[in-house]
Amino acid sequence: MRINLIAALMLLSGLPLNSAHADARNASPSSSDMESRLVGSLLSVTNNRLDLALNEVDSLLKINPNFKLAQLVRGDLLLARAKPISNFGNVPNAENRMEDFRDEARVRLLRVQEQPPISQVPKFLWKLDAQQRHAIVVDTSKATLYLYENVDGEPRYVANYYISSGKKGAEKSVEGDQRTPLGVYYVQNNLPKSKLTDFYGSGAYPLNYPNEWDRKQGRNGHGIWLHGTPSDTYSRPPRASNGCVVLSNEDLDRLGKVLQVGVTPVIITNQMDWSNEQDQAERAELLEAIEKWRADWASLNTDAYLTHYARDFSTNGADFSAWSQQKKQVNAGKAWVKVNLSNFSIFTYPNESNLVVVNFDQDYSSSNLSDRMKKRQYWIKRDNRWQIVYEGAA
Repeated sequence: MRINLIAALMLLSGLPLNSAHADARNASPSSSDMESRLVGSLLSVTNNRLDLALNEVDSLLKINPNFKLAQLVRGDLLLARAKPISNFGNVPNAENRMEDFRDEARVRLLRVQEQPPISQVPKFLWKLDAQQRHAIVVDTSKATLYLYENVDGEPRYVANYYISSGKKGAEKSVEGDQRTPLGVYYVQNNLPKSKLTDFYGSGAYPLNYPNEWDRKQGRNGHGIWLHGTPSDTYSRPPRASNGCVVLSNEDLDRLGKVLQVGVTPVIITNQMDWSNEQDQAERAELLEAIEKWRADWASLNTDAYLTHYARDFSTNGADFSAWSQQKKQVNAGKAWVKVNLSNFSIFTYPNESNLVVVNFDQDYSSSNLSDRMKKRQYWIKRDNRWQIVYEGAA
């Protein structure tokens, strides 16, 4: 008995019927493994091997009985024994959640087909400092979280995981808009399961939204976390959260083993872009601009030093005018200045043209003051020139 379940799923995703294939049956069941097994079951349907397809789904549900999309497919397969079906979600009482299931089916099929180019580097990760053992890039458009490890300052692909994000999409701007923010963030805390309700699953990792750039742009809100799913739910639809990034509990536990509070960067974008030669040239130009800024500061040439700051620069409530006056007064009282910079991390900002976040350790000493701090700057390229638009303690 032929059914069109697999065709319905493939059409939902825009995939040709022979495009998805995977066999991860001997692997540890991460979200990628689970969806590969699901697609393997659906491919058995295309070969009219319904019993095999049902056995494969049953095996999948033994691993995780709360995988609701797999339960829906199982219901369709059981129904197919009694009558032909030609649509996805023919099981009773599925109508009220069909859009969610269709979205999850589409995303999971695309994830199986469109595995990331593991030899390429995301354009967002220009440089990792030695303390950042891993970095995360979330692509909300593909419902995917990518994990990279730090190899001598350069990112190397480790894994990717299915995620759910904001119900209303990305680009969060105000409290309660149910959107996921786009930007460069950091893990701020580790909240264990014992301190949370079951809604957050096996744990949660709050991010520092709103960051300095968000506040500069007037964005507000709070409580953007990486977290898990309720105990009776394996995964949620691609757009189901109030703005958080949600993983299966198993995947969150895997990720939690490498997350560093206050250190691990989490870049959230709505389109994954990859580094190229032009991107690398831009990074080299920025590093030259940073060194020139440092040298001009150390030279006590205040006028040259201030040319590195944009006219819309701000920090801690002070605009460029107030900042420049304060710097002129401070430098007038110095006989000499030394500035050393180390432990750089550099990340390009999603959805912002030519905006880069730079973090480094700053070792400052002068004739009357010494100070060491972790500094964060936002540099923007305008009229072919890099300038600082924000500066403060990281």
